[in-house]
Amino acid sequence: MIIGTAMIKLHLPWVHSLKEKRMVVKSLCAKVHNQFNVSIAETEEQDIHQIAVLGFAGIAGDRAQADSIIDHVLNYIESNTEGEVISTNREIIS
Repeated sequence: MIIGTAMIKLHLPWVHSLKEKRMVVKSLCAKVHNQFNVSIAETEEQDIHQIAVLGFAGIAGDRAQADSIIDHVLNYIESNTEGEVISTNREIIS
């Protein structure tokens, strides 16, 4: 069993309140979870309204599949938000 984890940091320049940020983050997390069946949550910078840091994890049978899952989720997040990706960090745990 291989565990693939990643963290993505997004800049959301149009967000002007924590309530707006929460709506964006909850919607994006629900879409990712439903599409890819991975665990995802906001992990850091929770009180800064224009920065969202999302962490997610998925289980795979081998490293290639774990990498593929991470790639697909990152691409999905990038294409389904108007936010700018500041950084990504990935890790494969065997």
